[in-house]
Amino acid sequence: MAIAIRNNPHLKEYLDEYQKKKGRIPEFYQQVERDLFQPEGFDVLYPVGDPIFIHCFGSKKEGFFYNAVEPRLTKLERRLKRDLVEQLFLKAGYEPAYRNKEEFEAMIDKLIADSIKIIRKGDQRPKSGLLNPKPKVGLTKRELNKIRYYIKRDILESGVLEPLLRDPYIEDIHAIGLEPLFIIHKVFKTMKTNIMFDSANEADLYLRGMSERIGKPVSMARPIIDAALPDGSRLNLIYSDDISLKGPSFTIRKFATEPLSIVQLVKWNTLSAELAAYLWIALENGMSVFVCGETASGKTTTLNGMLPFIKYNAKIFSVEDTAEVQPPHEIWQQLLTRESGPEESRVDMFALLKAALRSRPNYIIVGEIRGREGAIAFQAMQTGHPVIATFHAATVVKMIQRFSGDPINVPIRFMDNLNIALFQQAVYQKGRFLRRVLGISEIIGYSKELGGVLTKEVFHWNPTRDEHRFRGRNNSYILENKIALMQGLSDKRDIYKELDLRARIVTEMANRNIVKYRDVREIVQRFQMFGVESLPFEV
Repeated sequence: MAIAIRNNPHLKEYLDEYQKKKGRIPEFYQQVERDLFQPEGFDVLYPVGDPIFIHCFGSKKEGFFYNAVEPRLTKLERRLKRDLVEQLFLKAGYEPAYRNKEEFEAMIDKLIADSIKIIRKGDQRPKSGLLNPKPKVGLTKRELNKIRYYIKRDILESGVLEPLLRDPYIEDIHAIGLEPLFIIHKVFKTMKTNIMFDSANEADLYLRGMSERIGKPVSMARPIIDAALPDGSRLNLIYSDDISLKGPSFTIRKFATEPLSIVQLVKWNTLSAELAAYLWIALENGMSVFVCGETASGKTTTLNGMLPFIKYNAKIFSVEDTAEVQPPHEIWQQLLTRESGPEESRVDMFALLKAALRSRPNYIIVGEIRGREGAIAFQAMQTGHPVIATFHAATVVKMIQRFSGDPINVPIRFMDNLNIALFQQAVYQKGRFLRRVLGISEIIGYSKELGGVLTKEVFHWNPTRDEHRFRGRNNSYILENKIALMQGLSDKRDIYKELDLRARIVTEMANRNIVKYRDVREIVQRFQMFGVESLPFEV
């Protein structure tokens, strides 16, 4: 931390103030691990790229707080910043057009250098006069560093949200009017931040600018937008204050540049190694799997984690309204809906799914089924195209009810085209929010006599012991009557030997801390290509 303080004087100022107030200083970490969260109390500081540091602290008793530590501008420095920005805008019109962000940043650096005069602390600043109505802005080196940071933050980057968007540990950002923003942290959960808009005008300008940059300008006539930010994060914005009574609000669901691996989820006990092995065999053999659960239960994370189990040479089409699915396959066609523009030029998921079917993919991945595209997904499965999708449903009964009712209207006798339904939920245990796969149900078929769909739960989560039990051993319909028959096994129970082998591979990766998505994908791919001999360890 000594180096960080030496290079960032504002960090020392912040820590000195905090120590006077609390009588302690936070622990400094380069990386944040999940075991740092203690409901009784924690106090953690970590960097997200100079000059920004993040301070997370609190307890169940006092609440949990998230402070972004940035350079602070004095009243004088804010005025100097306004003067400098004014000169930059005047001179920018004479500069050649830039082609990318790097050229834009270089132009800003050049204009700043042309518009300032470095002075020492206490020296008189240049004044305007008849012969020099727009003098250079006099700044000390420290003032220059602080002001340059804010100019680039506000023009090049994401403005007031920059610390939150830089932080790789944030899942959700939520803003309501002029209140402090709240975030959901991957380690420290829901926290109140020290970030907020200073005025309604600042919030208005920021939200208009953000929506225009992503090509979906918000207005009173179009007050609600769903869109993707340049980094892939999902934005939901409610602009009009007659709809959002506390003022404009928005939610940003952060996009991970690299998905979490299935092994990482096993280490967190979201699912077991045996359950992961079951999904491995199912996806390797072309089964259709729906990942179901409520909002923020981790459906997309689990879906991305299990995609490397699909055969490495498969042809994959993904269909989404916001880009979140990240299959690691070479033959991957990514299709996104077009919701803006004239009515006749819009393309919805229904149209994209129909287009994907004509391309004969080995797998179709639907980011989230909400409406009539669900019927097309079942038609795809009926014609031999396996489908993976996420869906909002808490139980297998509710899933079937939603698919067979409006607006999806899949005939109930067609439900057995789906093979496997996985159910996941965010649960609260011992002061912590955890994500757990509650169970896996196999769809056996429609029974005319019973007037419903036959299902079998093959995995079940025991909340008391926090463990996943494999109820389907030696009686799994999908493993024995679908996959074992497809593989031509003389004894269909031999399929469980394959499952146990893959479970040992996943367990060994977890024990060796092989958790990076790329590393897990490579081991799975080499196993698919060359078998057990290709593994970097013995099982």
